[in-house]
Amino acid sequence: MSVVQTVTVTPDESGMRVDRFFEARFPGLSFSHIQRIIRKGEVRVNGKRVEPKDRLEAGQAVRIPPLKLDAPKPARPADAVDAKTREFLKSITLFEDADVLVLNKPMGLAVQGGSGTVRHIDGMLESLRDKQGQKPRLVHRLDKDTAGCLLVAKTRFAATALAKNFRTRSARKIYWALVAGVPKPKQGRISTFLAKEEREDDSLMRIAAHGDEGASHAVTYYAVVETAAQRLAWVSLKPVTGRTHQLRAHMDHIKHPILGDPKYFNKENWELPPGIQQRLHLLARRIAISHPRGGVIDITAPLPPHMQQSWNFLGFDAKRYDPIEGAPEE
Repeated sequence: MSVVQTVTVTPDESGMRVDRFFEARFPGLSFSHIQRIIRKGEVRVNGKRVEPKDRLEAGQAVRIPPLKLDAPKPARPADAVDAKTREFLKSITLFEDADVLVLNKPMGLAVQGGSGTVRHIDGMLESLRDKQGQKPRLVHRLDKDTAGCLLVAKTRFAATALAKNFRTRSARKIYWALVAGVPKPKQGRISTFLAKEEREDDSLMRIAAHGDEGASHAVTYYAVVETAAQRLAWVSLKPVTGRTHQLRAHMDHIKHPILGDPKYFNKENWELPPGIQQRLHLLARRIAISHPRGGVIDITAPLPPHMQQSWNFLGFDAKRYDPIEGAPEE
């Protein structure tokens, strides 16, 4: 594409970030190239310069500079790999229709690529590109070691609608965790500020003060479902905000860290009961969100194998009533 052109933002694209708009309209464009042309001011919206994160509105005129589009890739032997990937994604699908996909993400599988991460859900979604070249998009994230419900939008229309639901916090999410000790009171609200702290080999979220640089407010409701003596508790969690590591940092903050958490579990002289694996016991149990075309998607994920083993060992019944149902939404 060697000419400048102007395109109009459609109602479907309203609310989309400028960089995502280019990604969706021009699948052959590298993300770094998109960022570069926006930063250099070659992209204009209604004649004005924009930032990559600015959001578009229906009817706006977008100036598209000459673009370097990658030539379509020739068919490759990787088709067999794609088929295998599609088969894997199908095996972990909890719900699917024309717009939405809900996956049961296994523990230990990353959602997105990072330093040194080759295998991740975002990369696997490449195998599900449709005839128009549209790739299903992630709408939210889960930590690598958290199992459970991961929502994916299959169309641009669904991506916009679902992202808006997450922004306005109208998506309901319920998590299950196994924690050390029994929280008192049995039901409560945790409200703190969280900020990212870079460590030599890693980064984690620390409890911060209001006004600290990079600090965001985080709110979680919790309810104890069942206990094993005073040693362990099955806790149901409802995050109102969606901060990185929020539930893990919050449970550690109230001195009841999640079992198997390599970053936040640091109780001294604490031994894991035999019969329980040293793996993060955190499950994105349920997600309920308005469907882009009406109605509600309400999906529940089963316990992953290591948590099922712990539940069996402790005699917990996963069909038990979950008291978090009645927790407020804000």
